[in-house]
Amino acid sequence: MYLSFYGLAEKPFSITPDPRYLYLGGRHAEALAHLLYGVTEAGGFIQLTGEVGTGKTTMIRSLLARRPENAEIALIVNPVMDAREFMQTVCEELGIALPPDAAGSMKVQVDLLNRHLLAAHAAGRRVVLVVDEAQNLSRELLEQIRLLTNLETETQKLLQIILIGQPELRQMLSREDLRQLAQRITGRYHLDPLSRAETAAYVRHRLRIAGATQEIFTRGALAELHRVSGGIPRLINIIGDRALLGGFTEDRHRLGAAMVRRAASEVFGRRVQPAWLPWSAAAAAAVLVSVATWMAWRHFDARPRAEVTQASVSAADAADAASAAPDAPAEPATPPQLAVVLQQAGTPSGVEEAWARLFALWGLQYAQGVEDACVQALRQGLECLATEGGVEALQRFNRPALLELQDDAGVVHQAVASRIFPDDALVRLLIGTDSYDIGFDDLEQRWDGRFTLLWKPAQLDTRNLALGAWGEPVRNLRMRLNAWAGLQGELLFPPEDPDYFDEQLQDLVMRFQAQHGLVVDGIAGVRTQAVLDSVVAGPGTPLLTANSP
Repeated sequence: MYLSFYGLAEKPFSITPDPRYLYLGGRHAEALAHLLYGVTEAGGFIQLTGEVGTGKTTMIRSLLARRPENAEIALIVNPVMDAREFMQTVCEELGIALPPDAAGSMKVQVDLLNRHLLAAHAAGRRVVLVVDEAQNLSRELLEQIRLLTNLETETQKLLQIILIGQPELRQMLSREDLRQLAQRITGRYHLDPLSRAETAAYVRHRLRIAGATQEIFTRGALAELHRVSGGIPRLINIIGDRALLGGFTEDRHRLGAAMVRRAASEVFGRRVQPAWLPWSAAAAAAVLVSVATWMAWRHFDARPRAEVTQASVSAADAADAASAAPDAPAEPATPPQLAVVLQQAGTPSGVEEAWARLFALWGLQYAQGVEDACVQALRQGLECLATEGGVEALQRFNRPALLELQDDAGVVHQAVASRIFPDDALVRLLIGTDSYDIGFDDLEQRWDGRFTLLWKPAQLDTRNLALGAWGEPVRNLRMRLNAWAGLQGELLFPPEDPDYFDEQLQDLVMRFQAQHGLVVDGIAGVRTQAVLDSVVAGPGTPLLTANSP
């Protein structure tokens, strides 16, 4: 759509792993050198890890494009299989013909592979096995792979193995029961996100490959792109593509930082603020607090003592009443109109103040103007989730959430939904330093239905879990779903391998999704895991509505 507008021959930020677009910055150049070393030199294992989106798959494609003529590479992109299927796939990748009786016999397959490796060695060829997404390998399969390194001559290993995966791979290989395999790893490398300078070079490199003849992103836009993406190449691509589309629709040939922020807001599903805004808001808040304190002191000093005493008693009575019935809607029985509340609020509550109140509900500290709220949450064991769906979705996730409300003048106010009273159809909103119980219908007239919540995952770096997945995240998911099933009086038989996502677990996920109004696909994505977290939440974490015993 925007190619001719920017003078491009093709889309520069496609997320497909095209080797032509590989940017060999310092870290990526070293990583590719490690892989090429693994192809050309004899040894046991080479391990390459990196966070999601750092370019591992693109690195593999580049390796295949640059492999020496005397190298044979078997690439396994989906290692979720049993040992026999794995061996059969390796043989097929290397072009080894399998007789009819070989499919069910590991011995026959290993013998055929050994014969092929000996022939390749005699002809001066190197044989390399590359396993992508290796963090999904089962323990049984890892042991089988380790045994393949025993195929050797008196002087040389016949098969070089490269394991590529997410950081969980490092944790998995550090386990005591896998120490034999870990001892055979001769090279380890971890891909870090791009630096600010590397991000700018990465963007310019991709634009140049795509045919750009002039700068499209300003220097400020490139700096902002690094900030909002964290230097993750996949996020840079997604946000960069969205920014180009936004610039095209607004007839802008040069894209600034504001356009990048707008694109990032669309990608992340939440408003991305400028880096300077928290500092500016904090400074303005400090001035307002100073002025308000001075005015209050002047007013207090001028009041008769009897009036002060009466006000103190009234405040104490109100506090006692609130503490005696914390889960009851506030008086009066007729809830206030949200339009009036927002009009009387005066200066709109800022996003930093709202985040601070949301963190406080979890008993956590929030440092205003230091770093992104979701990064701070992650450091304290929580994750952010930006989603939408109105009051119904709020009830489904059942966690306090940050909302944006709009008054009659179009001014945006930040609020935190802290409680829901279903019987009374009321939501308790924290706006500024006060709280109000607002009717469902009244709220939805001034709210677009989007919200951001905090939730507590079983482990950080939450990812989709589906049939065939393996590891500690699967075990944690199973434990939480078993707890949910136990709450309904269901008795589940223990599986053969609690770390394996089998059909029983898939069925349990689908039943949970159906009961809680989620998409029934059998995949435990972030939303499914977040709802499950609130359903089995123990004491000490905030809920909008208390779970039934």
